[in-house]
Amino acid sequence: MIDVLLTHSYHLYYDRKQVRKMQPYPPLGTLYAAALLRDRGFSVALFDSMLRTPEETFSDVVTRTRPRVVAIYEDNFNFLSKMCLSRMREIAFGMINAARAAGAKVVVNGSDASDHCAEYLNRGADFVLLGEAEWTLLELISALTNGPASLTPEIHGLAFVDPSGTSIVRTPARALMQSLDTLPYPARDLADIAHYKRAWNRAHGFFSLNLVASRGCPYRCNWCAKPIYGNSFNVRSAESVAAEMLELRDRFGADYLWFADDLFGIQKQWVHELADHVEHLNASVPFKMQSRVDLMEQDTIKALRRAGCAEVWMGVESGSQKILDAMQKGTRVSQIEAASAALKSNGIRACFFVQFGYPGEALSDIEKTIQLIRRTQPDAIGVSVSYPLPGTAFYDRVYRQMDKKTNWEDSEDLSMMFKGAYQSDFYRALHDAIHAEVETWSSPWRFGVAAPSRDAVPVRELWQRVYRLEETCRNADATEIAQWIYS
Repeated sequence: MIDVLLTHSYHLYYDRKQVRKMQPYPPLGTLYAAALLRDRGFSVALFDSMLRTPEETFSDVVTRTRPRVVAIYEDNFNFLSKMCLSRMREIAFGMINAARAAGAKVVVNGSDASDHCAEYLNRGADFVLLGEAEWTLLELISALTNGPASLTPEIHGLAFVDPSGTSIVRTPARALMQSLDTLPYPARDLADIAHYKRAWNRAHGFFSLNLVASRGCPYRCNWCAKPIYGNSFNVRSAESVAAEMLELRDRFGADYLWFADDLFGIQKQWVHELADHVEHLNASVPFKMQSRVDLMEQDTIKALRRAGCAEVWMGVESGSQKILDAMQKGTRVSQIEAASAALKSNGIRACFFVQFGYPGEALSDIEKTIQLIRRTQPDAIGVSVSYPLPGTAFYDRVYRQMDKKTNWEDSEDLSMMFKGAYQSDFYRALHDAIHAEVETWSSPWRFGVAAPSRDAVPVRELWQRVYRLEETCRNADATEIAQWIYS
C-alpha cells in the first residue's frame, strides 16, 4: 500500500493534432506535487496517462499500488490541460470511478475542476483543490493519512460536499507562493523518461524536456482564462533555473528544452541573470519559450540568445489593431513586425500564435492578419479560433449564445461556440491555408521540422476554398464588439 497515487487526465492519443505533432512532455505540474509529497515523507507513485491508455491500465495500477488517496493532479503548465478538453474530462471521471471502486479517497486539481467544481464532486471526487495546490495537497494528505478528516475545513484552497450532502463547502482561498525555490525539482524519476525519449527520437531525431521558470501572467487580455494563478506573477531564481537546465541535459539527456511558462522573461534583469548563470555553469541547452511582442527588446533578445534561446513563440493574435484593442492585448501591430525582425536578426526563430473569430472581427481584419503573416514570414505558426472559457470577460459576453457544447473535444476541434462572423468550417479552412502557406517558406531545422499539410493540397486550392466558404459561412447576426471591453 502507498499513500498517494498521482495521475492526470491528458492522453495524447485521444488528440488527433498532438498525435501528428508527437511532442509529448511529462506532466510537470503533477511531478511537482509528487516531489513535495515525497520530500515530506509520503510514499507516492505516478500513473502517467500521456502515453499510456488510461481506460486499459489505470485500474491495474490502482489495484497493484493500493493507494490510500488518488490525486488527479493536472499539469497546469500544459496549455492542453488548460484548454479543458471534454475528452480529458471523461478520462478524469473514469479515473474517479476506478479509484473509488478500489476504496481510495479521490482528490482533483486543475483548470477544468476549478471551473466545474460541482460536477467533479457530483461524479465522486472527495475534494477539489482550488488554485495553486501543492501545499493544499500536502496539508490534505497529512490530514487524511495522519489525522482526523475533520481537520479539512481548516485547510485553505479546498472544495468538498458538506457532511449533510446538500451543499458545497469552499474554504478560504490559499495565498499563492511567493518563493518558488522552496519547492523541490519535479520528480521526473517517477516518469518513464525513456518512453518519452523514444517517441521524440522516432518522430524528430532529438529529445526535448519541459521546465518552468515562473508562474502566472500579470497581463489582462480579456479572453485569457487564469483559474489557477490569476493575474499574479512569481519567478524562480535564475541560478536555480540554470541548474535545472544543466540537470535536464546531463542527467536526463535532453537535447532541447521547452519553457512552459505562460510568459517567459517578463523581467529584463532576470533574463540577463539567467544568461550569466547558464554561461557560468556551462549549462546551455537550446530552448523555446512563449512571450509577448512588446517584451522583445534588443538587449533582452541578446540575453536570451546567450542563455540558449532558439525559438520564441509570441502571442500575436491579430494583424488588426482594432481587434488587438478589443482583446485588451496592450500591443501594437508595429511591435509585432519589429519583434519578428529583431529575433531573426539575432538568430532566433520567430513564431506566431494567432486567433480568428473574436467578436467584431470582419473579413477586412482577417485579411490584415494574413498580410501581416506574409510580410513577416514567421518561422512557424499556431492558428486557433477564439475559445470562451469561464472566468473571462469574453466568456461573460458570449456564454448565453453557447449551446450544449461548451468545450472542445480535442485541440484540433476549432469549433465556434458563439456567433462569430463565420461558421466553424470557414475558420478550419483558414487554419489549413495559413499553415500550408507558412510551410512553403519555413525551412527544416534540427529542432523542429514542420509537419506537412495533412492532405498535401496545393496552397492555391486551400485559399480558393477559404474564399468560397467566406460567402457561404457568414453569420448574419454575428456578435459585435461592445463597450464592455473598455470597462
